[in-house]
Amino acid sequence: MRSLTIASSALLVATSLGAQQPSRAIDRDPPRDTLHPARMQVLHIPSGGVKINGVAYIATGAGRHPTFVIFHGLPGNEKNLDLAQAVRRAGWNAVTFNYRGSWGSPGAFRFGNNLEDADAVLAFLRDTANARSLGVDTTRIAIAGHSMGGWVAALTAAHDKALLGAVLISMADMGREGDTTRAELVKQSADNMESLAGITPEIMADDLRAGAKRWRVTNAAPGLARVPLLVLTSDDGLAPHSASLVAAVRAQGNTRVTAAHTATDHAWSDRRLMLEARVIQWLRQFEGTRSR
Repeated sequence: MRSLTIASSALLVATSLGAQQPSRAIDRDPPRDTLHPARMQVLHIPSGGVKINGVAYIATGAGRHPTFVIFHGLPGNEKNLDLAQAVRRAGWNAVTFNYRGSWGSPGAFRFGNNLEDADAVLAFLRDTANARSLGVDTTRIAIAGHSMGGWVAALTAAHDKALLGAVLISMADMGREGDTTRAELVKQSADNMESLAGITPEIMADDLRAGAKRWRVTNAAPGLARVPLLVLTSDDGLAPHSASLVAAVRAQGNTRVTAAHTATDHAWSDRRLMLEARVIQWLRQFEGTRSR
């Protein structure tokens, strides 16, 4: 598929949410609402007996807003905060967080914990008091994940039927990665230990190998049969991971899968504006909708 260009995104009209055109949401600040300005709020989210850290980028304007939750990768050096800001300028709240044992969140890092943390974040946002405080429209929550976070997003969307949909960015299927030999996994894990706590390369390798079969992302295909998906791949060698999922989900009858490949690196280093425009365009389909 052709990659979205910034020029084409400029043709899109402003939305009923009060959002700007995607190109303007990328490069222009929204009008300031002095009574209900955009703001940032630090979050402490209960999960697994501790409180993980997060940040809510709350959109300008009165009332509750649709909300976009971003799951980071392993270890999460690219957190897509520019994407969070662009989505907020487009009229959505954006939420980022750090899994247990990563980037200062207490607890031990484990792949299974990451999946639990994703569920905990969504439960936190749907809590009546939290939703009111953060201005979250709990009927309009979409999720996204980059690299390992794409795997988290896919498995989460497969069982959370209240979500609007999911965006998978250069997804790394951790179940598929677990099929690698232990020695190779230990070697790879040693290069991904920065900012992680309570884990060693050996523990990470054993964790992946133990969960490989149940965590393979294609196993989630039946649960994703009706879930709108945006699947974006890059020149990082991981495109086959996404291709397998796309094929499996389409085989389940899902006609709401949009897949596109872009010639860029794993972090989308020279295509950040394209990424933002592509995601914002995809989110526009949910304007004024209610979750299934």
